[in-house]
Amino acid sequence: MSNTLKIGLVQQSVESNNKQTNWAKSAAQVRKLASNGAECVLLQELHSTLYFCQDENVDAFDLAETIPGAATEFFGNLAEELNIVLVTSLFEKRATGLYHNTAVVFDRSSDIAGMYRKMHIPDDPGFYEKFYFTPGDMGFEPIQTSIGKLGVLVCWDQWYPEAARLMAMAGAEILFYPTAIGWDKTDSQEEQKRQQDAWQTIQRAHAVANSVPVVVANRTGYEPSPTKGDPGIQFWGHSFIAGPQGEVLSQASDDKEQTLLADIDMQRSEHIKRIWPYFRDRRIDAYQDIVKRWRD
Repeated sequence: MSNTLKIGLVQQSVESNNKQTNWAKSAAQVRKLASNGAECVLLQELHSTLYFCQDENVDAFDLAETIPGAATEFFGNLAEELNIVLVTSLFEKRATGLYHNTAVVFDRSSDIAGMYRKMHIPDDPGFYEKFYFTPGDMGFEPIQTSIGKLGVLVCWDQWYPEAARLMAMAGAEILFYPTAIGWDKTDSQEEQKRQQDAWQTIQRAHAVANSVPVVVANRTGYEPSPTKGDPGIQFWGHSFIAGPQGEVLSQASDDKEQTLLADIDMQRSEHIKRIWPYFRDRRIDAYQDIVKRWRD
C-alpha cells in the first residue's frame, strides 16, 4: 500500500424510503469525492432508507436486501466505475426471519471484497435494533483491500474498546465506523453536548490505543418517529476522520450534508507504533477476567 491515502466520507440526511433516490444521492457525493482524488469512501449506517428502528414494525423487514442483491450491484458497479474502495452499510436479509446490520466493502470492483455483520446490537427507546438485527457471527476480521486491511465496525460497536482492539490485533490498519446516532429532542443542550463529546472521545481513544486512523460517517437531519408522541431523532452528524494519535484531521458540522476528505499518512502509524508500543506492553497474562460479564 502507498504511504499516503486520501480517504473520504459522506454525511447526508435521509427523507424517505425510496432506495433508488437515496442511492443516487449517495452516488453523486461519492463521485464528487472520487473526482477530488479519494481512493476510499465510507457511507453512513443504513444509508438506503430512513432509520426504521425507532419503533418495532414487522413491515420494516420489507426494506431488507439480500446479499448479493440490488444494493450490492449498484454500489459494486459504482466502486468499479470510479476505481475506489467503497464501504457501504445495508439491512441484510439472510433468510426470512434472519436479518443483520451489515457492512459490505468493494475494492475497485463490482465483486464483494468482504463483509462485516454488526456485533453489538442496542435496544433503547428510539433504537430498537434487537427487534430487527441478529448479532453478527463473522467475528472481528479485517477486510483485505488494495489500500490495506480495513477494520469495519458499525455504530454501537464504536463504544466497545474490545472490538477496536481485536480488529487491530488481527491487522486492521484503519478503523471504519458507519453510524446513525443522534439526540432525543427532549434532551437539554448540556446533555446533548455531553453525549456527542463522549461519542467522539471514545472513538478518538480507539485511534490512540491502537495507533490506527479512525473514519466515522454519521447521518444528519431530523427523522420523525412513526409512533405518535415520540420525539423522533435529530441525527447529530459530526462525522470525522482522525489520525493514529486521535488527532482530528477533518470534521463535519452537526446539521449539514457534507463530504469530508483527508490525507492519511500510513507511515505515521508505523512510526507511532514504534514510539508508543502499547501492544508490546500488554499484560496478556493478567487479562483473563475480560471475558467475564462482570466480576462479582
